[in-house]
Amino acid sequence: MKKILITGGAGFIGSHVVRRFVTQYPETTIVNLDALTYAGNLNNLTDIEDAANYTFVKGDITDSTFVNQLFKEHHFDGVVHLAAESHVDRSITDPVSFVMTNVIGTVNLLNSFKELWKADFTNKRFYHVSTDEVYGTLGETGLFKETTSYDPNSPYSASKASSDHFVRAYGETYGLPYVISNCSNNYGPHHFPEKLIPLFINNIIHNKPLPVYGDGNYTRDWLYVIDHAIAIDLAFHKAENAATYNIGGFNEWKNIDLVKLLCKMMDEKLGRDAGTSEKLITYVTDRPGHDLRYAIDASKINQELGWKPTVTFEQGLEKTIDWYLNNDEWLEQVTSGAYQDYYKKQYE
Repeated sequence: MKKILITGGAGFIGSHVVRRFVTQYPETTIVNLDALTYAGNLNNLTDIEDAANYTFVKGDITDSTFVNQLFKEHHFDGVVHLAAESHVDRSITDPVSFVMTNVIGTVNLLNSFKELWKADFTNKRFYHVSTDEVYGTLGETGLFKETTSYDPNSPYSASKASSDHFVRAYGETYGLPYVISNCSNNYGPHHFPEKLIPLFINNIIHNKPLPVYGDGNYTRDWLYVIDHAIAIDLAFHKAENAATYNIGGFNEWKNIDLVKLLCKMMDEKLGRDAGTSEKLITYVTDRPGHDLRYAIDASKINQELGWKPTVTFEQGLEKTIDWYLNNDEWLEQVTSGAYQDYYKKQYE
């Protein structure tokens, strides 16, 4: 492919995908499209911003006229679609913005891709990055498989489920070549501190309360973001058309156990007495529709494409903590201004 569009490439997962594609495929032009909302940050990409095969475009995928013009101008051979509203808490307070970006935005991209190439999709691909939350919740046993029925429980997961269905429908109706992946919770460098791990790292640094929902026994599978970027690279280039993959870390943790491990590691990194950070744990009112457990069966992508995580959770978490402690200026920039207003409303 000569030119690939990556949407949401200034965000957390997107920036790692952009970096990998730019460095791994120097003969391919990578265009990063991002609206630069609160979670989009071009400082995530300063190391590759001057690369000869990299271009950034600021724009909103909900603007169909803009998206159409962009496709006509660049003739993208492939799309890796990550742009999305992604925080469940925000979707509860503002569901419409999730519908606009995650559903309408995805359909705009599909339409532009379809119209650009008409019926000749030779060597073309539309890759849609989704979430395991579309499957709903699990009990104490079982795993999400690619064949698990959709059962979303939040406005966020409902919007992502809808976008998944549209991608599949365009494949069936128009022959559009697609791949979909549904990933578990990501963690790692450059993560905006509204999600659990970066939020708690930041709060521990500043000796602020650690707000744990409910009893803390909600269970999640955790995936190091760089391993996710490697998986996306593999699936984009190697998967069969119309393939779907679940991508997880084979790594389940109850929230409260993860938080206690994080507290222990942070105390060691900051030279604090053991147990200091754990005293900051504060149980807060549970959020509506909170799914009990997510767990991914990632055996399909392992068997078909040879992908597996490269780090253990403890190794990945240490890399993550070190990155935040060594990039305090980045953290200070993203936690100022509007974020402080949101944080107070949500957790205080």
